[in-house]
Amino acid sequence: MAVQVTESTTAPATPDASAASVDLGPAAALSCRECGERFDLGPIFACALCFGPLEVAYDLPTGDPQALRERIETGPNSIWRYAPLLPVPADVASKPNLNPGLTPLVKADRLAGELGVTGGLYVKDDSGNPTHSFKDRVVAIAVEAARAFGFTTLSCSSTGNLAGAVGAAAARAGFRSCVFIPHDLEAGKVVMAAVYGGELVAIEGTYDDVNRFCSELIGDSLGEGWGFVNVNLRPYYGEGSKTLAYEICEQLGWEIPDQIVIPIASGSQLTKIDKGLKELIKLGLVEDKPYKIFGAQAEGCSPVSRAFKDGHDVVRPVKPNTIAKSLAIGNPADGPYVLDIARRTGGAVEDVTDEQVVDAIKLLARTEGIFAETAGGVTVGVTRKLIETGQLDPARTTVVLNTGDGLKTLDAVAPTTGPTATIKPSLDAFRAAGLAG
Repeated sequence: MAVQVTESTTAPATPDASAASVDLGPAAALSCRECGERFDLGPIFACALCFGPLEVAYDLPTGDPQALRERIETGPNSIWRYAPLLPVPADVASKPNLNPGLTPLVKADRLAGELGVTGGLYVKDDSGNPTHSFKDRVVAIAVEAARAFGFTTLSCSSTGNLAGAVGAAAARAGFRSCVFIPHDLEAGKVVMAAVYGGELVAIEGTYDDVNRFCSELIGDSLGEGWGFVNVNLRPYYGEGSKTLAYEICEQLGWEIPDQIVIPIASGSQLTKIDKGLKELIKLGLVEDKPYKIFGAQAEGCSPVSRAFKDGHDVVRPVKPNTIAKSLAIGNPADGPYVLDIARRTGGAVEDVTDEQVVDAIKLLARTEGIFAETAGGVTVGVTRKLIETGQLDPARTTVVLNTGDGLKTLDAVAPTTGPTATIKPSLDAFRAAGLAG
């Protein structure tokens, strides 16, 4: 029988939503990632016995894998095609939401040529989501949990992209929103988070300071009725990242790539992609084969990379100092799990300098026409470094994630990007500039 977590331990008071009345599809319970204890579905995020993080456990479909493949392939052109594998009601596609997902998997032959990759290189470009980042995936799942548990306000602590995704999803679904960000975010992300009409609160400090404040708020009566997508709704929110694994494999003809390079902020995206791959194997939707997962960080906020290189199992917090602000989480909650996955799969965790990030953004734009935000620059830069150091096999199929749009982080490339020439409006001036070809 499930153990119930009291409100005073891990969650604020919420509207009544008994486990029996909650419809979250195949989600069966919450399970502790440390001790395995199971709990009824609810807005809780930490184990009452060992304080380990909780994640969703499922009663997944059984039967003919081919029939399930066909059901998925004929489903909506969004993450809702995978509803049988997610903590959402079966009729989720009919509800008001932003319908994220099914973003392009770009075969990046020109980038592959620059990097020396011969086994096939792909960029999973999540800048095509409604608010131009992968955060739309995780927020869409959190919104369904918020509906199920009767919340009236959506909230989050954010390095930028999540704030915009929550604001947009709340506006579409009819929730009030109030989101919290560090005071020094990129201007584009601030505007995008504010434009949807919810409250936007800037906190003086780093993301980790913002996150601590939100943890205090959620334990206070001020947080009643609030669904913090990355706190008390975190077990459900995190499941949205699995859809990246599902889409990549489906877009590759139901095959697992040999190598995947994933940016690390909290580390949740990487751990959930691994979970998604294991679920596909278990269901028989893909062939069971070895794969390697690599994590990517910016040097100015690289606690997981440092722990990996030093052979440690514990991630020591750092104070972020990098242009890759969407990855600037100095105390990543899933850091130890990232280390486990990188080591288990034979991958690695690497980092690059801010200068290398900018170079990689320009490289991806120049070769494939994809303008990545700084997180994408980190991932491409780390991919290049992993090839140069022999950690990533260029003869194997490799997928690199771009998680956001470069228009959100213009400041990173603006100082070194601009007009090729400024000329008078005449053919002679054009010829003199040497631009006639």
